[in-house]
Amino acid sequence: MTSTETGAFNFDDLPEVDLTDLEVTPGARVPRFAGDVSELPNQACWVLQNLLTRRYLSKEGQRDQWAWLMEHRKVLASRLAELDLRLRIHDDLEVAYAEPAVLDNPSPHGVKVLRREPLGTYASIVALHLAKIARTAHDDHVLISRGDIHDLFSNVRHSVDRDEAMLRGRIDEAIARLTKAEILRQTRDDEDSYTISPVILAIMTGQMIDALNHEFEQLHIAADLADEQPQTKQSDFDESGDDARETDDDQ
Repeated sequence: MTSTETGAFNFDDLPEVDLTDLEVTPGARVPRFAGDVSELPNQACWVLQNLLTRRYLSKEGQRDQWAWLMEHRKVLASRLAELDLRLRIHDDLEVAYAEPAVLDNPSPHGVKVLRREPLGTYASIVALHLAKIARTAHDDHVLISRGDIHDLFSNVRHSVDRDEAMLRGRIDEAIARLTKAEILRQTRDDEDSYTISPVILAIMTGQMIDALNHEFEQLHIAADLADEQPQTKQSDFDESGDDARETDDDQ
């Protein structure tokens, strides 16, 4: 091996290294940790993790994961079924989520996998109105302001929420819950403006809308009967994962 006048190595004289054994075949699985025995490609594993922890996936919000979901949808549906979960994919809305399956013969040995915080009455009722707005809109990106959402409850007063500030607080909390669930998405230009996620159309069934309509009517009735407060019933839309959502999508 020769050296330069400065005594540094001449890298041109270094022996060549055969990198053939170091190359990864396209599509080959690379272990993510010591003892990794998973049979799924890494991309499918990442999608599965998100389906179990996020409210939903969308092509708009998670483009890479959506592509992997489309590629591995059959095996992902199989893995979710092992946990008594169903994979719902709405190709037209480009959203997908996991939900508890309705079991023919529930076993006492089964355990609920999806455990999420319920949205609550006010957030569920706001979601009802968001679904109605999204269904009648002719734009994929429907904008709504915080003030518009507050106006939905302008005629609601009852024994619990006679105080206007208290009522506004409940509505703001509902907005925060829906934002956390990514059903409302805050715009970049205005912190009080939101776009309605198309997932609302996927998860709000006719039966669910009827139930929430009845609940909202109870709030208006209670406005005239101050000594009665609305019946707070956990709606099917809650994030507990017990909602019976419908879709005509094939897995």
